Amino acid sequence: MRITDKVLRSFKVARKYDDVHTGRINCVDYSSNGENAVSSSDDDSITLYDIQQGKPIVENLFSKKYGVDLIRFTPRDAETVVHSSNKQDDTIRYLSIANYSFLRYFSGHTARVTALSMSPVEDIFISSSLDETIRIWDLRLPTCQGLTNTMGRPVCSFDPDGLIFAAGVESHVLKLYDLRAFDRGPFSCFETRFNRVCDWTGLKFSKDGKHILICTNGGAIRVLNSFTGSVQHTFSGYNNSKGASLEACFTPDSQFVMIGSEDGRVHVWSIESGMKVAVLDGKHQGPINTLQFNPLYMTFASACTSMMFWLPCGDDF
Repeated sequence: MRITDKVLRSFKVARKYDDVHTGRINCVDYSSNGENAVSSSDDDSITLYDIQQGKPIVENLFSKKYGVDLIRFTPRDAETVVHSSNKQDDTIRYLSIANYSFLRYFSGHTARVTALSMSPVEDIFISSSLDETIRIWDLRLPTCQGLTNTMGRPVCSFDPDGLIFAAGVESHVLKLYDLRAFDRGPFSCFETRFNRVCDWTGLKFSKDGKHILICTNGGAIRVLNSFTGSVQHTFSGYNNSKGASLEACFTPDSQFVMIGSEDGRVHVWSIESGMKVAVLDGKHQGPINTLQFNPLYMTFASACTSMMFWLPCGDDF
């Protein structure tokens, strides 16, 4: 099924879970095969979901001492994840969900981790931190395999080929690095400032590699041309008066951008036209903190303190 304006407008909540977490759900991620999703919460818990069955299959995995945030599936399988710690220290943890055991600890950051991004092609991931560094890690090794000082507060993301990573620094400069020669510094730098004061809270490449999405804690998000750094669109018109870090995402076909809002609705824009094509109301009770589209299946997840899975509905689907 192609993702079109009509299909997007037809999406309805198919599954809602109010009790898998007792706190704000701070992150959701899909496995690369689309078969599973994982969520982490401010209540220090992790939940694994089976997408075909549309239900949790592993619940109540807790990290009470260290907390859990920015959870990401590894490329190895759908039962191992890495996640940041948001309580006692800033160590990144490599966890086997299957037997609930930590496989490795990645220590080095000295302040809160702001982003984690897995390579789509190998056992490597990058992390950025308020300590003003971006670190490169190998899942097989406990020590940092590379480090760059960003000279400002960074967020980071891999491109879909795993060859380039982007760093957003101090909420106004975008730097592109070649993973194989990152120690030489960025090969491209673009400056882009928003008209309103806001912090950049995340970066995402579109699956076709042509666009970079800048997420913020303000009332606007931005899409850049990943080759030239030029601004293609600035999308606004959704509620975020309290400055929440609302997550935005691309659809897998790279044609649309979605973001949640503090009033619990999902807003969708066309990248081609720049027009808003849908506003979806799942009756979230609070701000939609995290939003992810499944990489292979026609479904997406949104979360506040409740987790919701959406499907297209109607006679044509």
